[in-house]
Amino acid sequence: MRISPRQIAFSLIVFFTLSLTAQVESYLDVKSYEDFQHWSNQVNSMQTESADSTIYLYQLAYDHFLEQKDTLNAVNSLVEIAINYGHLVQYQSAYDNLWKALLLADLAQNDAAKVVVYLQLGRYYSFYKRKEKAFEYFDRALNLSKSLVSQGILESFYLVDCYYAFCSTYRELDNPEQAKIYLDSCYQFTDNNVNGAPIYYQKFELAYIISSEGNHRAALDTLLAIAPWFDANNPRFNVFIFTYIGDNYLKLEEYSVGEQFYQKALTTSRKFNSHLDFTPIIHKKLADLYITRGEILKALNNVKKESELDAQFFDSRSPINRSLLEIKDEFRVEKEKQKQLLQEQRLKELENEERVAFLKTMLLLITIAALIFAGVLYFDYIRKKHKVEKALIRKKKELEVAQTNELLELKNRELATSSLKLIEKDEILATLKDRLSQGSGDIKANELKKIVRTISHSNAQNWEEFEARFLSVNKDFYGKINTKFPKLTRGDQKVCALIKLNLSSKEMAKLMGISIESVHTSRYRLRKKLNLTKEVSLTEFIATL
Repeated sequence: MRISPRQIAFSLIVFFTLSLTAQVESYLDVKSYEDFQHWSNQVNSMQTESADSTIYLYQLAYDHFLEQKDTLNAVNSLVEIAINYGHLVQYQSAYDNLWKALLLADLAQNDAAKVVVYLQLGRYYSFYKRKEKAFEYFDRALNLSKSLVSQGILESFYLVDCYYAFCSTYRELDNPEQAKIYLDSCYQFTDNNVNGAPIYYQKFELAYIISSEGNHRAALDTLLAIAPWFDANNPRFNVFIFTYIGDNYLKLEEYSVGEQFYQKALTTSRKFNSHLDFTPIIHKKLADLYITRGEILKALNNVKKESELDAQFFDSRSPINRSLLEIKDEFRVEKEKQKQLLQEQRLKELENEERVAFLKTMLLLITIAALIFAGVLYFDYIRKKHKVEKALIRKKKELEVAQTNELLELKNRELATSSLKLIEKDEILATLKDRLSQGSGDIKANELKKIVRTISHSNAQNWEEFEARFLSVNKDFYGKINTKFPKLTRGDQKVCALIKLNLSSKEMAKLMGISIESVHTSRYRLRKKLNLTKEVSLTEFIATL
């Protein structure tokens, strides 16, 4: 059997392809890296001439993370697969992987993973020039990211991806004003001290904004400065870098240099089989350049090339085929069905909850009404009980006061009677004393003096007995007098006590053993010490004490 050179060549290609794939797979095993981002950066920086190898590696990564139940990185792998299918203009495969990623994130209830998918879906809608739908997904991603950041689930720098999606989309829509606003938002959450990937992508967007302001030389300096980084870390992106460099040289009327960079952009696209959908735009720019230079044949060739590529790549973006997004939206359809089913179930639950809530409310109202009625009855019972008790206490107090007053009045009458008897006794003794003092009978002088002293002593003793009995009836009397009028003498207090018993001046004089004039003098002095005016009765004032 003869083997043709063509068969040998084909076998060698297959062999070397399989060997290269095996080497790449061994060299870029995701399990050998500390995290997905480091591994992804290494994959994107590979100098491979096909996106197929990259897709293959991300597929292995997806299988690994799915086995590890790492939803976020499994979703990240599917998104990268979708991006690479997009570079190959295989939009159907790209959408399949995005909806698969969204379904996985939804089932795992992983909001951080949803953010990644929303951003990429928004980017694809923007490719279709469906701005409203694109920004709807960007808004979802941004709002969800803000929520996760506020909850402490994500760090604030994750917001950069959301703002960058807005910025790059406005660049593609040629709206530098809005692009600048979202680029400023990117700066707020980007650490400028770290020489990371976001800074270089943001500088690329900045170059576009600078160029739109007419400063093409500054834009060129920025693009040429960042090109080596992309060459080392993401060479596929140089399709855009070289194209925008060519644009600025064209604006500066340096057509030859601009042409060179347009050609470098096309070469990069062919080399990496990447960003193929962007090549028709580059051919259009070349056609415009050649028209400017008067090279009509070259311009026609590029117009023809643009038309061929547009027919090849962009038919899926035509109005007829824009429904591809909805046709492939299996996830959305399934979610709508689930949502409708959940809504119906929820409606039934709400109806049942409303019935239960109504019954609970009625029961609660009845219970409250019963408690209020019982409370009113109990309050009325307590009020009446307290009223009766207060009436009894009041009557008891009135009775006690009346009894006390009666007893006090009785004792005072007894005391007054006793006082009068003492007065009568003292009068008899005084008469006897006078007669004995004047007599000249057989009684000896010494015995007579002894009898007189005994009578005088008996008067003093009678007063002490009177005062003791007075205090037993009027316990607080002297206390009140001493408190209000501490300067009163012992004699003043005796006068007050006798006035308290409502004795006349004559009776007081006899009881105290002094003249009536002395009693009047004592009463006058007492009024002055008590600071009483002429209008105030001394007897009535003393009675209140």
